[in-house]
Amino acid sequence: MKIIYGSLKCEKSVRIDKIAQNEAYKQPGLLLYLPQFNFIPRALSLKRIFKDFQLDFSLFEKSFPAFNKKHNANIKTLSGGEHRLIELYVIVKSKSQFVMLDEPFTHLNPLQIEKVQKLLLEEKENKGLLITDHMFRHITTISDNLYILANGKTHLAKNISAIETLGYARL
Repeated sequence: MKIIYGSLKCEKSVRIDKIAQNEAYKQPGLLLYLPQFNFIPRALSLKRIFKDFQLDFSLFEKSFPAFNKKHNANIKTLSGGEHRLIELYVIVKSKSQFVMLDEPFTHLNPLQIEKVQKLLLEEKENKGLLITDHMFRHITTISDNLYILANGKTHLAKNISAIETLGYARL
């Protein structure tokens, strides 16, 4: 993902619509990336974050009512799962053509995961999504294509049993 994003150099090029993209991170309208770690500074308020990403907080509140009246709260007052949810939401709802999500379900509770799955199903109609997650059961139902990295190669998993066949997990 870091190579696609352009933050890690490689010998070959990454192409989007046949155009080499060496520094996609400089084009937020093209591609945004949710890394495994938290990237939003803890001192920022939700109001500031939603303003910076040009998103309407009231729409977020409708999907995630636990955040009602938390518009002025700072990230540092939230739980780890709430922090992750904010970061995930603003990346997914951004106006970019593509988003990459690295371990998006980390720290989320089961109810949040259900809502995020619904959000991803809705947003995949508007943009390309590339998701990597060890919690494969959360993405199998929402994925159009599922690939497994095994023995240094990517393999298209044509069905769920391929996950076991490729030695990734026991089903």
